[in-house]
Amino acid sequence: MEGPGEAGLGVTPLHASGAHSCSSLIRLEQEAKRKRRAQEQEARAAAAMTVKQSVDDVLDLAEYTKNRPWWRKLFKPNSGSSAEKYSVATQLAIGGATGWCTGFIFQKVGKLAATAVGGGFFLLQIANHTGYIKIDWQMVERDVNKAKEQLKFRSSPSNELPPEVKNRVDEVICFLKKNVILTGGFVGGFLLGMAS
Repeated sequence: MEGPGEAGLGVTPLHASGAHSCSSLIRLEQEAKRKRRAQEQEARAAAAMTVKQSVDDVLDLAEYTKNRPWWRKLFKPNSGSSAEKYSVATQLAIGGATGWCTGFIFQKVGKLAATAVGGGFFLLQIANHTGYIKIDWQMVERDVNKAKEQLKFRSSPSNELPPEVKNRVDEVICFLKKNVILTGGFVGGFLLGMAS
């Protein structure tokens, strides 16, 4: 039986007052999600049709990539942390793989650089010993002392980091805090890459 003022509406008094049961709220939420998915699918289908129509004519890849760059979707300012986008296993896998590659390359480049610097010093010592070059050690000592003084001046507590550097450091710290799992995977992969 309908309450007063509800004749012909088919609304129960509980729903008429604005109170919904939990199951009806869940149904409403699911229906809203379905509608959003349907709208997104329609939008994708419309975009695919326009791409397909342009493919039938001539596909201008340069123009297409200008309109839809992949990095804007991936790195857009409000893209959030990777913790919101990917599962823990995926984050660890991505971090570990990139860390291992970086560590492996760092190891190879480091060995090459150490060999080049060490070989250069070795050749200079041989050239000095055989008399091909003469080193003015007093001038070297003066230059080293000047460099020490400059380093002492620059490392004094009154000289703080410039604001640009502080901003970058804050951004990096914020990224690391938001992506702890990814960072941990990267560090572990980096160490493994350095060891292999």
